[in-house]
Amino acid sequence: MADQLLGEMSVGSASVENMTEPSSLTMGERGTAGEAVAIADGPQADELVWARGLTKKFGDFTAVDGIDISVRRGEAFGFLGPNGAGKSSTMRMIGAVSPATEGRLRILGRDPRTDGPAIRARLGVVPQTDNLDQELTVRENLLIYGRYFGIARAQIRARAEELLDFVQLTDRADDLVEPLSGGMKRRLTIARSLINEPEMLLLDEPTTGLDPQARHALWDRLFRLKQRGVTLVLTTHYMDEAEQLCDRLVVMDKGRIAAEGSPKELIGTYSTREVLELRFATGENEAHADELADLAERVEVLPDRLLLYTDSGDAAATAVVERGLRPASVLVRRSSLEDVFLRLTGRSLVD
Repeated sequence: MADQLLGEMSVGSASVENMTEPSSLTMGERGTAGEAVAIADGPQADELVWARGLTKKFGDFTAVDGIDISVRRGEAFGFLGPNGAGKSSTMRMIGAVSPATEGRLRILGRDPRTDGPAIRARLGVVPQTDNLDQELTVRENLLIYGRYFGIARAQIRARAEELLDFVQLTDRADDLVEPLSGGMKRRLTIARSLINEPEMLLLDEPTTGLDPQARHALWDRLFRLKQRGVTLVLTTHYMDEAEQLCDRLVVMDKGRIAAEGSPKELIGTYSTREVLELRFATGENEAHADELADLAERVEVLPDRLLLYTDSGDAAATAVVERGLRPASVLVRRSSLEDVFLRLTGRSLVD
């Protein structure tokens, strides 16, 4: 999906220059005397992505089922969900490379059905799989990609040097891409996506396959982009990544939005302040679940441990000991976005 998305979005900006901004009115919303009639339900000026009833079908299969979303300028917005939840289909519609089956969608104030090239010229895309040209140097990857947007060579060279500095690859500018580490390739892919100075950056699983050090380095670059006013829209399976980067996010499941809000809001709504993890001997976890149910708002039985969702993990742990129970291990931790994600989508693997 991501590679095709990237290829389809590599368009020259020359064709965009003569396009005028479309009216914020839809057809049929003008008065008989030519007077404009305001849309009661439409995107606000700061909403770069706005969708109502957005639906995507493939034959009889509904991949995205009537969702409402909005992404405001300057924020980092995330899509979380298990495999098959509809995240990729939604991102392709936002990238203006896959038409919606039903619903209303505006990207950067434009209709992707008619203004696809204009929209794509103002977007940056970081695909899940790096599709850099391995036989070119780091700098050459930026220079050639910039030409797809019709940018003057001198301007591309200046931007390339700035971007190499931004992603900390200046000292590798003349090296071939092939021997670079995974983290370096990821940083180069982000630099390439910024060559056209996009208003919005789409990132599909931006840190998949990276080691912890490389992930944190990439998070730092993305955070700096957000500080510069670049709007980020990303999908991720890493809950800590979503908590670090996202101002708001939606949890998708089976093509629908199960929950929406900031990480803090979602944790406050769907989980407790703390979680007590207890490990008993094999086969004893389920037997103790009913016995400890009154100590928590919710008890979850896993094959290797019990999870007690409570506002005070220490108090619950003390109560467990007072009842004469001796778990093999006790851990008190704060609730995380992962607890929310698993409660909303379940723990069963979806293929």
